[in-house]
Amino acid sequence: MPDNCLVSLSDIHVHFPVQKNWLGQVKSTAHVLNGIDLDVDAGETLGIVGESGCGKSTLAQVLMGLLQPVRGSVSWQTAGAKPTIQIVFQDPQSSLDPRLPVWKVITEPIHIQGGHSRGQLRQIAADLAVQVGLREEYLDRYPHEFSGGQRQRIAIARALAPNPDIIVLDEPTSALDISVQAQILNLLNDLQKARNLSYILISHNVSVIKHMSKRIAVMYLGQIVELGHTSDILQKPAHPYTELLLDAVPDMTGSLAMKGPVDLPELPGNRHLPSGCFFYDRCHYRDEKGCHLAQPLRRLSAEQEIRWVRCYKNIYENSIRAVSTEVGV
Repeated sequence: MPDNCLVSLSDIHVHFPVQKNWLGQVKSTAHVLNGIDLDVDAGETLGIVGESGCGKSTLAQVLMGLLQPVRGSVSWQTAGAKPTIQIVFQDPQSSLDPRLPVWKVITEPIHIQGGHSRGQLRQIAADLAVQVGLREEYLDRYPHEFSGGQRQRIAIARALAPNPDIIVLDEPTSALDISVQAQILNLLNDLQKARNLSYILISHNVSVIKHMSKRIAVMYLGQIVELGHTSDILQKPAHPYTELLLDAVPDMTGSLAMKGPVDLPELPGNRHLPSGCFFYDRCHYRDEKGCHLAQPLRRLSAEQEIRWVRCYKNIYENSIRAVSTEVGV
């Protein structure tokens, strides 16, 4: 594991039984994660994008330790204490206990560990409230008395309470107004610099990913199909799915039409995975020789750029070359 790597995922597989017979035997299985290899570095923001059902939130649960993979391993930094990880959810209202005043909500993660007096917890809550832009006199109010943006600030303060190394941000601004989104994103950036935090940002919003992330992992049907620096991938996607994903972003120049094709076959189900390339049936380059075969995640380079891609059957192929087929990101 590299010196600056906090956590490394290797060949992560997660599947769930979704149908059983009357004897309790599994008849159908959902294959949610299908061989995830990923590193998270200290101080970086890693964006995770992909359409609904691709496994983004399940990946976050594996990182949080809420799910155990059926295959693969999660390796944490070995030097010093094990890094701690917290999460900020999409909907702040449903993630905050309505029965507790805000100061107790914020300090809940450390209260359950014990070792702090009531006065100490109150002071910790006050300090964190200032850091996230809340007034100390609001600490005795309850979550329903706050706006959506204020509730998300409370959720961020709660995530900061155990002094984590990594925070998972699961669509942290999708329930907020545009102007409030910008405030929350700027707050997260400021906190990251002040605390040297690592973020794992799950989002459908390409603008949010562009604003926040240093690197992007593009997921499709439980696999990472492309991983690299944000600017490189957004400017010139290599994998056909990444290209399609970015082409589907609404054109904000005046037309509401999507830039890319919309007459695609339905997303394949994860109960019966394709035997070869997962994206083959939806790929507009699929007529090329060998395109149906399963592809490993390979390292590619172009000039000073380095990224990992499963397949690059597009116009970008002429300007990049495979330097390694060894998986490891």
